[in-house]
Amino acid sequence: MTIEEKINSLGLVLPPAPAPAGSYVSSVRTGNLLFIAGTLPMVDGKLAYTGQIGSAPEKDLDYGYAAAKACALAALANAKAALGSLDKIKRVVNLNGFVNAPAGFEMAPKVINGASDVLVEIFGEAGKHARAAVALPGVPLNATAEVQVVLEVE
Repeated sequence: MTIEEKINSLGLVLPPAPAPAGSYVSSVRTGNLLFIAGTLPMVDGKLAYTGQIGSAPEKDLDYGYAAAKACALAALANAKAALGSLDKIKRVVNLNGFVNAPAGFEMAPKVINGASDVLVEIFGEAGKHARAAVALPGVPLNATAEVQVVLEVE
């Protein structure tokens, strides 16, 4: 089963690769590492999750978790654009996650689990990675979350 078939079998959808939102490129490869730039929760070409966690009743941990999951899928879309195939990914090395949350928010790791969990679902043991999860009082474009991923590739 290819990685894209695995994604589909999980009922997930790989979005179109999001374009950079500034003066940078979506990914950079050096040797066998592919660095994916910070990626927002894009679905169908649109920013799908906005606002701070806790800013409204529906913007709870589940909302943040879903936002982080969408970020990871969008990051994989950028990886596919760079590599031509997700099957060239050998392992997920690192994930840095950023959560749009008020000062004192201590549950950033639970939000970023949305990204980590989906990568492990897709890649199995090769999806387990080192990670940071940080809460900030703002994320670009008022997105709920952002992830940055480093992949080992063929």
